[in-house]
Amino acid sequence: MPASAAGSSGPPVDGLFVGLISGTSADGIDAALVRFERHPDGRDAVELLLGRTYAWDDALRARLVALGQGSDAQSLDELGTLDVQIAESFADATQRLLAEAGVPAGDVRAIGSHGQTVRHRPEGARFDGRHPFTWQMGDGGLIAERTGIATVADFRRRDVAAGGHGAPLLPALHAALLADADEDRAVLNLGGIANFTLLPVDGPVRGFDTGPANCLLDAWCLRHTGAAYDAGGAFAAQGELDAELLARLLDEPWFMLPPPKSTGREQFHLRWVERRLDGDESPADVQATLLELSAITIADTLRAHQPTTRRVLACGGGVHNPRLLERIGAHLPEAVVESTARHGVDPDFVEAMGFAWLARQTLSGLPGNLPSVTGARGPRVLGVVHPAA
Repeated sequence: MPASAAGSSGPPVDGLFVGLISGTSADGIDAALVRFERHPDGRDAVELLLGRTYAWDDALRARLVALGQGSDAQSLDELGTLDVQIAESFADATQRLLAEAGVPAGDVRAIGSHGQTVRHRPEGARFDGRHPFTWQMGDGGLIAERTGIATVADFRRRDVAAGGHGAPLLPALHAALLADADEDRAVLNLGGIANFTLLPVDGPVRGFDTGPANCLLDAWCLRHTGAAYDAGGAFAAQGELDAELLARLLDEPWFMLPPPKSTGREQFHLRWVERRLDGDESPADVQATLLELSAITIADTLRAHQPTTRRVLACGGGVHNPRLLERIGAHLPEAVVESTARHGVDPDFVEAMGFAWLARQTLSGLPGNLPSVTGARGPRVLGVVHPAA
């Protein structure tokens, strides 16, 4: 069913929604059960009833990470199989979440499924640069069939078709939950890739990617320690900053691009790091330098685009890396850097909540993108609706 047929434009529908996402790092499926309620004064009440992260099958995760690092699928059969495997994993996550919450599937209005990004080329693929696309796998029809719940999927493509980047898609929700009338704020999502939502007291909401947050740190840590991520930044803490390597990393032209801009593992992967190594660096020094790369590009981007920011509200997996937050704060002494948890929003499930919200927008016939963020030609209703079985 095309999104335009999902519902007539009007007030957002109320009720329970499930949001599902596996981010750039493919470190698990985040699932959120969210209740939305529109108050008579027009305000929305948003309540996270339950959030959980469910692990990928190890072999499937390894293949997803390899694809994200730039490897190619071997055949159309492999891609088709991955599409089904991802969808099955998302359906399982939904069923487990609802079982834990004690909520019947029939009580849920819809699932908003981001899927797993395997390629994000909003400015065109390498081979011609003229045909932008973004690709999130995980068949929404299969999720709807397995769960018996209407499923909205494939959110990003319509924005890209309208000339946008298809990302970030959550600034409208960030503004609803975290904006403040008395200070300029920024919401910082520290997933595999870092992105900002800028929330000025006066002016439009803006948002864009800044570059790597955890994706390079996770990949380097996995290679050299066997751990999927650098818990607490302990591996980075063992090393010293390599200033010459940092300079080579910062010499990446992508960092100089103006917004709208978005990126992924296609751009920032281990081969990208390896091409900039001399070959005699210690693994811990590289980790420390990659952490500094994330911190300094985040801080430089914020100073360039909203230097008046007084509070940075961080969410995503990087919130649990105190060393990363410390380094970001060191580069932004004029702002408070703190978790969204201090403002009543669970940092681990902001994105999953966002895709529940996007599903609600779609069912209501309302736009999900902000052209001031993505660069699209205008607001668009996003996603494809797969009705309940």
